[in-house]
Amino acid sequence: MYKIAVMGDKESIFGFSAIGMDIYPAYEEKDVKKIIPQLIEKNYAIIYITENVSIKAEKYLEKLQKNKIPAILTIPSNTGNIHQGEKRIKDMVQKAVGIEINFKESNS
Repeated sequence: MYKIAVMGDKESIFGFSAIGMDIYPAYEEKDVKKIIPQLIEKNYAIIYITENVSIKAEKYLEKLQKNKIPAILTIPSNTGNIHQGEKRIKDMVQKAVGIEINFKESNS
């Protein structure tokens, strides 16, 4: 059975454990490089990673995008959205189908 994990600074990911997701505190690229292979070995199909951590490990995460599993999705941290997740999705879609997508700007 596949599982879902959430990685990032402890303050941003702590609440995900309340809804049954496994949390893995990570702050730097070295943390990501250590944890993700363990998650792959344990059959995690989806890994959410906070934007602030994904930026630090961007090159490593790009290499992993070639694999279908795990799906690595970027989420905002507790300090706010810097739109890194939107950029990664936009890049993935553009590579897959050759079409650029534009996200609507939100004023909220």
